[in-house]
Amino acid sequence: MALELTEGGPLPEPFHDLLATVPVPAGSDIRVARVPYSIDGADFEGFIALDRSLPVSGPAVLLLHAWSGVGPNVEMRAQMLARLGYVAFAADLYGAGIRPGTPAEAKTVSSAYYRDLPLLADRATAGLDTLARMTGVEPGRVSVAGYCFGGTAALELARSGAPVAGIASFHGTLLGHEPADAGRAIAPLLIVAGGSDDIVPDAALLRLLAELRTSQRLSWEVDIHGGAPHAFTVPGTERFRPGADARSWGRFQRFLAETNPTAQLR
Repeated sequence: MALELTEGGPLPEPFHDLLATVPVPAGSDIRVARVPYSIDGADFEGFIALDRSLPVSGPAVLLLHAWSGVGPNVEMRAQMLARLGYVAFAADLYGAGIRPGTPAEAKTVSSAYYRDLPLLADRATAGLDTLARMTGVEPGRVSVAGYCFGGTAALELARSGAPVAGIASFHGTLLGHEPADAGRAIAPLLIVAGGSDDIVPDAALLRLLAELRTSQRLSWEVDIHGGAPHAFTVPGTERFRPGADARSWGRFQRFLAETNPTAQLR
């Protein structure tokens, strides 16, 4: 798949400011592109960011967007990862042109996937396959990170048995599963949660812990940030918590290095 890479336009101010916390390495050539692809004849459009001075087949991260679809937050994270030396692809879980503009619209669109979790996992898998076709990166060198709705998708991808390097879920909606469902997961998990999440109750976290504990071979970690509400990693909102975001981002970088040792971090 040919990529028409560009330097990319400016992000809105709060996203641009957070992006600037990851310096552009000397000698790098960070490029981005919109990536059209299809699933069963339907059109989708993702977003890729990479450093053109590095091999395109290097370590990669698949990003899964929040309930508003592919937009500034996940595009910012992709560029942050590109500055660290990863190929970063934000998959489109909804379809081309489906970008909810209000919370009410986002709730309506995302609800269809919460009711059909196998479909959500399939959409994430299609994003993984698209990344591999574009770059030649093998799944074992791809890590996954999802935010909010995308954090839910990341956990569903894990439960599908995806053979990726590692999977991180940032303040995802922790939906209940049968305890044995964790037995299909093979990728190490990092579950990042807000200690004051007003959307995901403690009972949901406890159900997830009970599920994870049924697997003796699965590597997992739950990282809880005190005082952080749901969606605490989204800048420009009243929910954003800079300290918790910075700590969770640092832990995520270490998780990437731990689970994908072939990565060449700058």
